[in-house]
Amino acid sequence: MAKILVVDDEESIRFTFESFLSDEGHDIDTAADFQKAVDRISETDYDLIFADIILGGKTGIDLLQEIKKRKLRSVVVMVTGYPNIETASDAVRLGAFDYIPKPVRPDTLIHTATLALQHKTLQDKTEQYRSNLEAIFRSVKDAIVTVDSDMLVLEINDAARQICRLDRSHIGNSFASLSLECNGKCLDALQKTIASKKGVEVSRAECKLTGQLRQVVTLSTSPLLDSNNNFSGAVMVIRDETRLTNLERDLKERQQHQNIIGHNEKMQKIYTLIEDLSDVLTSVLITGESGTGKELVADAIHYSGERSSGPLVKVNCSALSESLLESELFGHVKGAFTGADKNKVGRFQKADSGTIFLDEIGDISPRMQLRLLRVLQEMVFERVGDSTPIKVDVRVIAATNQDLVKKVTQGEFREDLYYRLKVVEILVPPLRDRMDDIPVLVEHFIQKFNGKFNKHIDAISEGVQRVFMAYHWPGNVRELEHTLEHAFVLCRQNTIDREHLPVHFSDISSRQASSLNANEMDPETVRDALRKSGGNKAKAARLLGINVRTIFRKIEKYNINVD
Repeated sequence: MAKILVVDDEESIRFTFESFLSDEGHDIDTAADFQKAVDRISETDYDLIFADIILGGKTGIDLLQEIKKRKLRSVVVMVTGYPNIETASDAVRLGAFDYIPKPVRPDTLIHTATLALQHKTLQDKTEQYRSNLEAIFRSVKDAIVTVDSDMLVLEINDAARQICRLDRSHIGNSFASLSLECNGKCLDALQKTIASKKGVEVSRAECKLTGQLRQVVTLSTSPLLDSNNNFSGAVMVIRDETRLTNLERDLKERQQHQNIIGHNEKMQKIYTLIEDLSDVLTSVLITGESGTGKELVADAIHYSGERSSGPLVKVNCSALSESLLESELFGHVKGAFTGADKNKVGRFQKADSGTIFLDEIGDISPRMQLRLLRVLQEMVFERVGDSTPIKVDVRVIAATNQDLVKKVTQGEFREDLYYRLKVVEILVPPLRDRMDDIPVLVEHFIQKFNGKFNKHIDAISEGVQRVFMAYHWPGNVRELEHTLEHAFVLCRQNTIDREHLPVHFSDISSRQASSLNANEMDPETVRDALRKSGGNKAKAARLLGINVRTIFRKIEKYNINVD
């Protein structure tokens, strides 16, 4: 049963409509003029309203406008004795569902009423879905922004005001034109989704708004598709993870930063230093043995800061002769030397507005040291064979596995260049100084190689764990990675065992690993493992390659204080 209002100044029409519609089981009210109709709709919510075009001094169009003004959800059908195209178009434009001409036949009336009420049912369901979605949209604490295929903002929820300083006044504007006062990673992600029609995820990016403290967010964008799978725009969800990141930093529980793996105390200090350096555009010197991950640290510094949207250009200084390195760094003009058949843009110019990473900086010649010093001081250089100065805005990160202090003392490296590069130094520890990270690194590489080799290896055996903890790892993390890759090639079971390791580990299996036999383990070995694990017995057991019950027995046997 529907609630229906019939508005007509002819009593016979009102009676006829009421009679036929009542017989269909509907509840009918009537009104003879515009004002009475307004009084009715002020008191009652009607599902369907039949309104005559002519209502004395007013019209049915006036009533339609009043219904629209009040934002009522009633379906309106116009009734007219003088139908014409202009009247019909005005009625439909203002929101009428349909119109019927007089005299109204009973079957036409019932048919029109049925269609109008079906339309009302669908309209109500759509409105309910919309209301539910709006409630969800408002209640979500993540910022949500939707844009159409032209990047015009369609919707913004309340959380976006707090996280991004966006509000509903921005709806209808181009997202690209908004003054976001941040590093623009959200704009870049949306543009990629619009261009590729694929989702984009950015994990823990630093989002720096003017006047606010450092903010860390995770954002994801996805394409908007209609019921026919047609692309219509994109939705972006931004989650503020600043508090979580700060807690992790304070509690020193992070096991990974960017692509660097490890939760050792020395690694935690490096993570903190990387974060502190992310938006400080100073030169950084990364030192450490080969294979420790110096390049990963350079990547993390670049991608954590404001310059992450700019290029990261890498140069291996030891791989090129002096003349080639000069051309590679600064570029050359056509005819500058034999073989220079065209102009070449150098790496410094390619890195403009971004970062240049100079790996193995300790191997460059004295002449190149002098030229590089001048570039670092002024950020101006000339291409080989050209005298035109080129100014760039580049952050310099250098790395070496050599002892530059010793090279300075021996006169092999310029002292002024050393101090220009070493504004901040990050020393990446060798793996032997962070042995408690081996389980985490092993887990990471197992996941990596399972994907690469399409295998399902779960872990390494306790024997392999003991071998790894006894080995001194001269090749550091890179050697650990290559060792596990070798094992993956040979392993045809779920667990890597000793026979899957490279040949040189067989001596360690018989010689050094036996020194870690649980029965011969001395108290200092147990204490050292507990210190490295921060008193965590499960972690200490993994470091020693024994089970948890055994370490509890050793603690009790040696009366070790773990408080």
